[in-house]
Amino acid sequence: MKAIDLAYVRYQTPDLSRLETFLLDFGMHPAAPCDGKRLLMRGSGTAPFVYEAVLGSKPRFLGAGLQVASRVDLAALARLPGSSAVEPVSELPGGGERVRMRMPDGFEIDALHGAVPAQPLHLPRVDDFNAAAAKPRKNVPVRVARQTQPVRRLGHFVLHVSDHDASVAWLRERFGLIASDYLAVPGEPGRTIGSFLRVDAGEAWVDHHCMLVLQAPVVGVHHCSFEMDGLDAVMSAHDFLLERGYALDCGVGRHLLGSQIFDYWRDPFGFRIEHYTDGDVVNHLHRASVFAGTADETTQWGAKPPLDFFS
Repeated sequence: MKAIDLAYVRYQTPDLSRLETFLLDFGMHPAAPCDGKRLLMRGSGTAPFVYEAVLGSKPRFLGAGLQVASRVDLAALARLPGSSAVEPVSELPGGGERVRMRMPDGFEIDALHGAVPAQPLHLPRVDDFNAAAAKPRKNVPVRVARQTQPVRRLGHFVLHVSDHDASVAWLRERFGLIASDYLAVPGEPGRTIGSFLRVDAGEAWVDHHCMLVLQAPVVGVHHCSFEMDGLDAVMSAHDFLLERGYALDCGVGRHLLGSQIFDYWRDPFGFRIEHYTDGDVVNHLHRASVFAGTADETTQWGAKPPLDFFS
């Protein structure tokens, strides 16, 4: 079985209206009217939805969905221990069929096939960048408003797990994910505690990672991350969210592993959520590296992570 892309992340929240206001300001759009029990939000791309939240007393991360290549994959997944049967997804935008499974730490992971893509939404023009060596933008000034900027798509999410090796083995068995890079204990490159995982598309170019699985003392989600259309969009959204009074967690800066320009925020219930742009793409020729440095060394330039960033 092989995953071909991410589909969505799922949360529980005690206040759907408050969360919807934040996600609208963050750059998402309603994928369906909120019925008071479930909130469904989409980006400007073709995914029917990228974020689901259900009403519940305690804020918590529920899980995520990944697209698989065929119904044969769904049937094979349904035969594995702890999997649901193949079931229709009639209540969610895009439809299709899914199998719901649980990772060793209890995260609900869906395999999805057959969802109908959404129509992409109108996007503002992305200006060319005039570097010293080449200046393609001619007679066109840059004018960027401080306002909500559209989220394009779900790029990745990060899980804190109790057993790194068992969790990665689970994802490899069910979705064929492979490692782009590894994190190790600082100064001990032989002790792997984190894996940046991507879909295996052979020669085709894919994002450096769709997931990071990280050994941690407290199990949960670290963040979910959404791609933006360039640095101007990230910076414009950064200023807009500051003006709206939202909590900046860490940003703006450029990561070392994956190379993304990042900007992390906290939603109204304390969960991290990221805008990013300019991430690496890799294929079968990429060779994984092992990073055994400190947290500070994971930022190439810009904002350094706060002390609690990896907690």
